[in-house]
Amino acid sequence: MLQTQATNTAWTGKAIVLIGLMGAGKTTVGRRLAQRMRLPFVDADHEIEAAAGMTVADIFERFGEAHFRDGERRVIARLVDGAPKIIATGGGAFMNVETRARIRERGVSIWLKAEIDILVKRCARRSNRPLLANGDLKATLTRLMSERYPVYAEADLTVMSVDGPHDAVVDQIMQSLPAAYHDYARLHAKPGHAHAVHPNE
Repeated sequence: MLQTQATNTAWTGKAIVLIGLMGAGKTTVGRRLAQRMRLPFVDADHEIEAAAGMTVADIFERFGEAHFRDGERRVIARLVDGAPKIIATGGGAFMNVETRARIRERGVSIWLKAEIDILVKRCARRSNRPLLANGDLKATLTRLMSERYPVYAEADLTVMSVDGPHDAVVDQIMQSLPAAYHDYARLHAKPGHAHAVHPNE
């Protein structure tokens, strides 16, 4: 039976924000985590595209990366200031100082950390990532890892994104989240899924 302590385990209302390089699985894991948590899921890149009326690739091509990053910063600020949800961010979002501060204040950040071979394997399947459009895929990802991983390490939690079922990554996230999130997930779990909420039970 679930026991709650309102002072310690009440739902905090903070958004759960997934960060990491392209290919880390933020969107897929985010959707499944949202189902597990019974929360809405939002992909920040999709929100940017909806606001701009064009794809991320088109924004990069027509206006440049700086213009895209400015829009990204404003969209994420709006998303984390709203109702509780799961947010998947673009690979460069957490590099912005203002965005990091806003996420730290308003959300719980989770870095989906992946090894280079996994990133290459996943990114090779898609051709719509502007920063990977030209040049050697592995070399570009290796450079981005060296630039971004030290900053990603500032996230509240780090979970390894492994080459296996995405639900295993969701399980890792659920094990890492504070008690408040577990209680919320249990209270909103579908019948028959109670044991999927916390693998250590």
